[in-house]
Amino acid sequence: MNVNGTGRVVFVTGTNTEVGKTVTTAAVTASALRAGLRVAVLKPGQTGVAPDEPGDAEEVRRLAGPAAPTGDSLTLRELARYPEPLAPDTAARRAGLPCLAVEDVAKEVAALAERHDLVLVEGAGGLLVRYDEQGRTLADQARAVRELGLPAEVLLVATAGLGTLNITTLTAEALDARGLPLLGVVVGAWPDSPGLADRCNLTDLPRAAGAPLLGALPERAGLAADFPALAVAALAPALHGRWDAAAFTAEHAAG
Repeated sequence: MNVNGTGRVVFVTGTNTEVGKTVTTAAVTASALRAGLRVAVLKPGQTGVAPDEPGDAEEVRRLAGPAAPTGDSLTLRELARYPEPLAPDTAARRAGLPCLAVEDVAKEVAALAERHDLVLVEGAGGLLVRYDEQGRTLADQARAVRELGLPAEVLLVATAGLGTLNITTLTAEALDARGLPLLGVVVGAWPDSPGLADRCNLTDLPRAAGAPLLGALPERAGLAADFPALAVAALAPALHGRWDAAAFTAEHAAG
């Protein structure tokens, strides 16, 4: 718990869509639960899922749920759902549904932080994807939470291969310009057979981000027989795991 009596708040964003944000959110959830923390996962805007279909929050429950020692250790929330797989503001407009208000997200995060040790907020797509007609983004949601006095941080999920350094740098610069601290970077899907770019990027990603590498989840991590154990092995101590960035880089980096 933080000294002010509220839980830690981490916004999870990605360098793009389909980079492993949900499996990373589930992994951080599982490792925190195994460490004895009470965890809340908030998905502010779920897109591309029908009303009766399970969304990202339910995928977190499926993967991380076995790590919860009691039923009240894990709380999941979803604030808005739009059926088409588009940016939240576009999906809301096309569905004739209201956009998600930044203020509502901040209030929900604050309420969850009062009752949990860790609140994870999983975004849609990348950091600057629009959530409303004013162009407000996940970054604006994080800033609104910080304006409430909660020290929110951002965890960036990146790909391993070509192109990741540029977009990681752009995201880090966008966070810095908005006064948002970058906790670190997690590789959302470390390939079974990494190529030269993947291996070089283990060294280059922390430099591009200006923040540490905090984990590397293997490809198809969501199919693991014991996902909570995998999560602990693939995440650094800052995320309640036992993964060693230096050792992993030494083993896999290009010579």
